[in-house]
Amino acid sequence: MLEAIIVNQLKKTLRASIDNQEIAGANFMVIKDGKEVFYHEDGLADLESGRPLTRDSIFRLYSMTKPITAASVMMLLERGEIDLFDPVSRYIPGFKNQRVEKNGELAPASREVNIHDLLNMTSGLAYGGNDRAGRHTEALFQELGSRLSGDNPMSTMEFANRLGQGPLSFEPGSSWQYGTSADVLGAVVEAVSGVRYGQFLKKEIFEPLGMKDTGFWLPAEKRGRLVKTYQDDGEGGLKLYEGNNLGIRHTMDRDPAFESGGAGLASTIDDAAKFTTMLMNQGSLNGVRLLKPRTVQYLTSASLTDWQQKGFDTWHSLRGHSYGKQMRILTDPGKAGFIGSQGEYGWDGWLGAYFCNSPHDGLTFLFMVQKKDAGTMPITRKLRNIVFSTL
Repeated sequence: MLEAIIVNQLKKTLRASIDNQEIAGANFMVIKDGKEVFYHEDGLADLESGRPLTRDSIFRLYSMTKPITAASVMMLLERGEIDLFDPVSRYIPGFKNQRVEKNGELAPASREVNIHDLLNMTSGLAYGGNDRAGRHTEALFQELGSRLSGDNPMSTMEFANRLGQGPLSFEPGSSWQYGTSADVLGAVVEAVSGVRYGQFLKKEIFEPLGMKDTGFWLPAEKRGRLVKTYQDDGEGGLKLYEGNNLGIRHTMDRDPAFESGGAGLASTIDDAAKFTTMLMNQGSLNGVRLLKPRTVQYLTSASLTDWQQKGFDTWHSLRGHSYGKQMRILTDPGKAGFIGSQGEYGWDGWLGAYFCNSPHDGLTFLFMVQKKDAGTMPITRKLRNIVFSTL
């Protein structure tokens, strides 16, 4: 276990963030050499009712879904069911005959987007923006949102097909841009496996690892554990946020037609720890092997070429990092904005769920919070710095 002085520092730092109304509350865990050395929860899951956060509170992962999607692709790779240079159009016909915007005009792409491009966010697919690709994606997300509660919701495969029919921001493989690639990967897994993406994850990852509270929606008996989301109220306080985003129903109360490989999962801190520990154990947990060690090594390695890295380097808060297989990888600790070790990897989510695995230190850091537009927050880095400077 951690020394008392460190424990007090961590608790005090987290409490200050709650008292300052930066966040309503958080769950926080540190695992060292496979053993939990620290767990702490503080604050409220629901400010209005006063419901406290508990260890089994359920959080929307948003982009922390992406590494799970990458792991599912690695399973297909290991089994010889896909080749990373397979054109995406082999599985999703909408990706045939793609076009790229150049100087305001659309031209045929020099080559097809492949699975490798999707894994590394070098596909030319964006989340939004002012170019034609971005506007196409934003319009598609708007339609996805407007159909969420109707009789004809958009499916994972329809979304991917229609995304492929739109223009790309750049030639496949020529740069890096954060975007919808992981959603398309979910559809690829669906096409290859012949089952719905959520069903694949349940059978191949969640059930084997005992992740009983992780999925794309919550049955009635679990909804009382879902944490409310807050946003800055503009006056130094917090107010409730209840909007849908990226095609995800905020209430998580319905089996969705669109199972977002980039943003759709909800989970608990203990379930997330099972997934991160499986990776730290080189692909196995409690006698169950999901991936082989060489595959995990590949999954957690940086993938960008020098010219792709230039696109990633615009992400100011991730200086010292590269990217690969839906995760950040720390490549130059001296340039990073926090204390860490080379080879550390992980990702975060739009509402602040965060994990990092540091094989060099035998260390896993998990932080769960629900704050609009949070990503990696100052409080996340503060807590990290205390842990990494100590262990």
